[in-house]
Order: sequence, then structure tokens, then C-alpha cells
Amino acid sequence: MQKMELLAPAGNMDKLKLAFLYGADAVYLGGKSFGLRAFSDNFSREEMEEAVQYAHGLNKRVHVTVNIFPHNADLEGLPDYLKFLSRIHVDAILIADPGIFSLARQLVPELPIHISTQANVTNWAAAKFWYDQGAKRVVMAREVSLQDVKKIHDTVPVELEGFVHGAMCISYSGRCLLSNYFTQNRDSNRGQCVQCCRFKYNVVEEKRPGQYFPVVEDERGTYIFNSKDLCLLPYLPDLYGAGLNSLKIEGRMKSVHYVATVIKVYRQAIDAYEADPEHFHVLPEWTEELEKISHRPYTRGFSVSRPTEADQVYSHSSNTQTHEFIGLVLSYDAGQGIAWIQQRNHFAVGQEVEFLQPKGRLVRHTIRKMMDDKGQPITAAPHPQMKVGLYIDTPLEPYSMMRRKVKNNA
Repeated sequence: MQKMELLAPAGNMDKLKLAFLYGADAVYLGGKSFGLRAFSDNFSREEMEEAVQYAHGLNKRVHVTVNIFPHNADLEGLPDYLKFLSRIHVDAILIADPGIFSLARQLVPELPIHISTQANVTNWAAAKFWYDQGAKRVVMAREVSLQDVKKIHDTVPVELEGFVHGAMCISYSGRCLLSNYFTQNRDSNRGQCVQCCRFKYNVVEEKRPGQYFPVVEDERGTYIFNSKDLCLLPYLPDLYGAGLNSLKIEGRMKSVHYVATVIKVYRQAIDAYEADPEHFHVLPEWTEELEKISHRPYTRGFSVSRPTEADQVYSHSSNTQTHEFIGLVLSYDAGQGIAWIQQRNHFAVGQEVEFLQPKGRLVRHTIRKMMDDKGQPITAAPHPQMKVGLYIDTPLEPYSMMRRKVKNNA
């Protein structure tokens, strides 16, 4: 069985390191330009070079997005940027535009090119076109069924990558122009999407300005473009059967807690399937973990059938989660039985918490005793980023995620 790649989002260096720590084989990230996530932290050139060196030291890979749809002005500086990416030995670049593809093939022919999902590859002929041009991998359009992925795999000897978890764009493979019209100078296809699809909409008739009519009979209005989030964990055997080489997690603008949790779940599932495919089944604790992070209700997208109205959220645009991230474990002092934690949200003595570890089991604990970094006893950790010593007998791995149930789910 070919080993599946688990590909994680990396919006910044912290997320990159945590993604690798929690089990990712590779990450995708963007620089300060030429990518489709302009509002993510993104990487400076110095940070990107550091990221590549860090990843290669772990025998991991870095893919860089160069997938905008450029106007003439956007091409300025591109040749120098492509040569820089080659010089620091990134493992692949993601491209959607034929012009950028052509320039990359001329200027940096040694750099593997992955065709972005923005290129809308939905059939074997399109995949073959890009393969014949020299592409190493094609990222499937999100509108493609696993049956069609299998046809492409059987027809074209190109690597295939597919999104398996995260937010779904309402427009065809992300080709959306809502931001261009709803905001000033915010081009969706040049990295500046403001997610207008998550707004609340009503209908206004031309000759009756100021009168707003709900699209459905609901006093809150309706969110007619608001898709549920993708989750294909239950279809993992089908993803292998379709011939995918890489499973991609959406979320460069999501939290470190989100990235760590999703990556660990899919890492465990991939390892379990590859160890014993005949007896693979989705464990309840994996499903429970995916409910703890901030997300919309889950959908299987286009994977096995066309979506219906059940795959949309019409009543609201807010996310749901059962747990909140409140602290990051920095180290564990086995001699004193103290976990040193960087506070990320208020917590106090008496609260029940749990720790998601990069490799180890989930640890549940009731806080009984804490101290500050000067050794003084405290009953609460109210200050952002403060260092807290928490007494706990169970050893904890560095970078474990400390969290608790949110109040409305307690």
C-alpha cells in the first residue's frame, strides 16, 4: 500500500511547527504575495527559509502557494520570487494560472509544480493536459466525486491531492467575486476574500428600496451561501481506493488548536488504516475530537453524491464547538509534578480540564493547585500569556493543548 501524505495548513511558523509535531507529513503555506490568503499571517522570505530548513530537518516537506490569478501588475517581482523559492529548496509550488505555470517552467524547471484546486480540474483530460505540461501533482476541484477521482487516477499517471476537511467555498472551486463587489479593492482571486458568503442576506426589490424581504420565512434572515464544513474522515478507505496521494486539510487562517486537533485525528486514522485496512473503523473518540474544535456542521461535500439543501446552513453563520483552548504546555517537571503552561484563556482552581498531547493519550484533570512563575500560589490565571505552574501527577508532553468545555456545552 502506498503511504498517504497528510498535508496541513500553516498560516505562520507556530502553526507549522505544531502541524509537524501533531503528525503532518507536509505543510502548505504562502508568502507575503502571490497567494490566496492575504489576511493570513503568511511568511516573510526569512521565515520561509527557516520553515524549509526546519521541515527538512524533520524529513518533512513544504509546499508554497503561488496560486493567485494575476493581473499584469501582479507579475512584477514574480521571476525573482520563483528563483528565491528554488534557491531555498521548497518541495513544491502550487499554481493555478497558466501564465505563472509557464514562467515557472522556464525560470525554475527543477521546482515541482502542483496544480491548485483553483484551476478547477474536474476530469481526466484536464489532468492529462497539466501532466503533459510537466505538473507533478493535481489538486482536485472540490466538486469532483471520488468516483471521478478514481477515473482520473486510472487514466493519468499524475499525483492527486484532495481536500478532506475544513471550510467549503460556495463558488466553483473558489472562483468567487463577491468580495470584489461588496468591499473596496478586495479581490477574492488575488488573496483578499472577506468571506461574503457567510453574510446574512435578504432580497430587495428595485422599486421598493429600503424594504427587505427574507429569502425564507425566518425572522433572522437567511445565509443562502453558507456551506457546511467538509469532513471525509468516515470515507478514508474510499479516499485510498480513489487513488489519492495526499489528503489536504483546509485552515491556514484557523487557530493552532484547530490545526493540532484535526491533524492528530487524521494522523491516527491514516496510521490505523495503513496498519490494518481490513479492520479499519472510525473510532468514537476521533469524531468527538472533531466536535471540540470551532466548526460548522459537517458535510461530505461532493465526495459520494451531489450536495443538497441539507449541506447548507441557512439560519446562521456562527461556528460551534464543545471545547475551548486555554493553555499550551511548555514543559513538565517530573520531580515536582508540575506542568508549566502558557495561559491562552482564563482558567482557575476547581475547573475540569483536559490535555490533548501530540503523541500520547488524552489526559483529563481537575485543577487543584497552581502557582505563578515566581512560585507564589494562585487560584486563577487571568493575565494573557502568563506562565503558570499547574500541579498534575500525569506527565505531559510539551506543546500539549490544554482546554475545557465551553460553558454552554458544560
